[in-house]
Amino acid sequence: FKGRGHKTGEDVAWTFEPHVAEALLEKMLTEAGVRVLRNAPIDRTAAATTRSIPWRLIGLRLKSGEMVRGKIFIDASYEGDLLPLCQVPFTSGRESNQQYGETLNGVQNLRATKHQFKEAVSAKVDPKDPQSKWLPGLLPPPHPEDGSADKGVQAYCFRMCLTDDPENQRAWQKPANYDARDYELLLRQYDLGSTFTPWHIVHMPNRKSDVNNNGPVSTDFIGGNIGYLEGSDEDRKKIFEAHRKWQQGLIWTLAQHPRVPEKVRNEVNRWQPAADEFVDHDGWPWRLYIREGRRMVSTVVMTEKHVRGLEKIEDPIGLASYGMDSHNVHRRIIDGNVRNEGDIQVYGFNPWPISFRSILPPPNSCSNLLVPVAISASHIAFGSARMEPVFFVLGESAGIAAAAAIQQGIPVGEVPYEDLRPLLEKAGQVLRFDP
Repeated sequence: FKGRGHKTGEDVAWTFEPHVAEALLEKMLTEAGVRVLRNAPIDRTAAATTRSIPWRLIGLRLKSGEMVRGKIFIDASYEGDLLPLCQVPFTSGRESNQQYGETLNGVQNLRATKHQFKEAVSAKVDPKDPQSKWLPGLLPPPHPEDGSADKGVQAYCFRMCLTDDPENQRAWQKPANYDARDYELLLRQYDLGSTFTPWHIVHMPNRKSDVNNNGPVSTDFIGGNIGYLEGSDEDRKKIFEAHRKWQQGLIWTLAQHPRVPEKVRNEVNRWQPAADEFVDHDGWPWRLYIREGRRMVSTVVMTEKHVRGLEKIEDPIGLASYGMDSHNVHRRIIDGNVRNEGDIQVYGFNPWPISFRSILPPPNSCSNLLVPVAISASHIAFGSARMEPVFFVLGESAGIAAAAAIQQGIPVGEVPYEDLRPLLEKAGQVLRFDP
């Protein structure tokens, strides 16, 4: 197999089938003696904490009524759900460029040239009627200035695992209450002559593929994640199902609708869900791809300046190495047409170090919590750090720091970095990039 990132002589596979990754992770957990509580959501309305300042998290109550206690807690959720529960400062959405002296944060209209409509696509239900209403899901003017703050969060989607092997395929499913009018923006592109298949196929072993968003109307359900972060479990389930319905309906449209070119329909039907992946969930991923959730606000906030190497930190716990990348956030109506807003893709810098303090709550807040995913970072810096390999790196460093704190009998934020660094290096963590 020759796929993304594979080089002759290397013993690392960077692209792999979901069930293989799952099996390896399960094996690692078993070997480490980790007890995993599955399908055990926490009660996000209350937590047991001490009253002293800085306070400690004593335990998390599960919805089943059980209490999970610990000396140190690590919030490894995409959403950062322990941040509000533990009264730790956090933010979500996009800061203004002015807040941290950045250039790529905030609302982005002019820079959003990728995954953009190439032809003018009317935002009206009936383009020929001047009095026609706007299509749903679009933001009318006035629009905020580029670089200004807003609470929008980059779009979510499902990363499908497809195969072109007819012996290992599940048929595409038409979602309940399917309505082709939900995909009018997609169909209008084909009316204008497009022959583009709007997905990104990344090949994996055994004739499989990881599929990501690609194009102005694709698997990203732009605007569909509004309310997700602050929503209840029931609210999030509804948003999850809305995303699944959107994406399944999108694929059904691409595979079946007569306004879609035959070339595109054939390509979409050539790739179908792999029958041996997500076997207990109809071949569909169990989790929604939460590209960005809450972000802690701590004593060190990683920003665009850190990504570009313009500001240095002295307590690195791992490296990030992706471009500053945000998917689109909104669809806006500009001059009567539809324009996607929010996409940023800026590359060309070295891997950059992430500060220990960016995964620690600030002083005088929760003293026994580590946050290696919802790190203290601006929106655009998080866009470079938000990859699972980085989360694995930061998660391991968080675990090492937690163990050191317990062994020394001190709050995790008081572990001296000169003590932590040798432990990280012994574990094989790369803390500086050497060109």
